Amino acid sequence: MKLTKENTNYIVKKGTILHLDGDRRYCIKSSRHYKKLGLEAVVRNIPESRQPMVVRSLLEKYNPDILVITGHDAMLKKGTNYNNLYNYRNSRYFINTVREARKWAKSSDKLVIFAGACQSYFEAIIEAGADFASSPGRIMIDFTGPLIVAEKVALTASNKFITGGEISKEIKEGERGIAGMGVRGKMRRISTMK
Repeated sequence: MKLTKENTNYIVKKGTILHLDGDRRYCIKSSRHYKKLGLEAVVRNIPESRQPMVVRSLLEKYNPDILVITGHDAMLKKGTNYNNLYNYRNSRYFINTVREARKWAKSSDKLVIFAGACQSYFEAIIEAGADFASSPGRIMIDFTGPLIVAEKVALTASNKFITGGEISKEIKEGERGIAGMGVRGKMRRISTMK
């Protein structure tokens, strides 16, 4: 647990992040991004197909506030079969990873989940239990989109609610790239007054 002293009356605890990514290069970039923001984040390079198998043990080990599940995805027959899970390269792995994570933490009060990548099966990922996901418009998304979601949740006070619309406004592709249900922030202030 990383605590930072905001002033003499409070200590601020920012939300902690566990990030699984199927691409080693993006893992390195993500780690640098979180570090630059002063966020406590564990980033692991796990192939998409293995993410459902390892997520539970990693959640138990690190006990994060926020889980980011990403990597690469694509529609195999672009522009058709939107509701066919097998028309997506890796969406089924993201869905199964979300399901496994929700067995560990049933609600977003315990764990906020972002899942998906470029052209992912948005509706099925949300239905599996993710709070935010990509890609409602079945479009390519910038790798920073999921990081912006994690950052916003980690740095928003726990008494404030973050909507999917707020998140969409902060990412390059807007609501066609990332959308969601909305959650409470994960930043807490701890009083040090005696």
